Amino acid sequence: MTPNQITIARVAAAFLAVALFTCFNQSIAADLVAVALTATAIGLDGLDGYVARTRGLASPMGAQLDILGDRVIENLFFTFFAVSGLISLWIPVIFFVRGTLTDFLRSLAARAGRSGFGREGMVETRWGRALVASRVSRSTYATVKCICFCYLGMLLPMAHLGITWFNRGNRLLLLRLGHFLVATTVIACLARAVPVIWEGRRYFSTAEKARGRALPIVANR
Repeated sequence: MTPNQITIARVAAAFLAVALFTCFNQSIAADLVAVALTATAIGLDGLDGYVARTRGLASPMGAQLDILGDRVIENLFFTFFAVSGLISLWIPVIFFVRGTLTDFLRSLAARAGRSGFGREGMVETRWGRALVASRVSRSTYATVKCICFCYLGMLLPMAHLGITWFNRGNRLLLLRLGHFLVATTVIACLARAVPVIWEGRRYFSTAEKARGRALPIVANR
């Protein structure tokens, strides 16, 4: 499979997982399959990049498709869990705003001929590259997301099992653990956005100056 096909496959796995959670909400088997698909959707995140590097198939479009896949999967799961009542509605809102802002700044940088990392890239600092693009950062963030989504997904079939201790005593405790995992994921997500926002702000200023220079030309016409 090509890297782009892997990206499409993991997005499809995420949609199928949410469909199983939603359409078969009284089936323990469907819930467990959905949890497995959730882990697959997150686990494949690193495979497309690995295949692209090892096979020499890396491309700007592939990189953008990978980012788009991440956005779709994150917002899909967090929106579903918010609708299910497991988390606050503000969580998917935070992820949506964060993704929109960073993608907007990346598009401004691309217009200025800057993309990626390094001296000629959008993010030039070493700390920014380490926080956003290093293997440690990417793998840690993917692991946190995988644990968070799978844990929240497991709360649904546990409720269907009719376990006495789950229904009576410890549901609140388990939900609090889920909220802790969500908070950890949110912090990691926002931390990885800091370099893009910090270094991307200058491209916003550049775009404003270019717009200001273009206005008199339009007026003279």
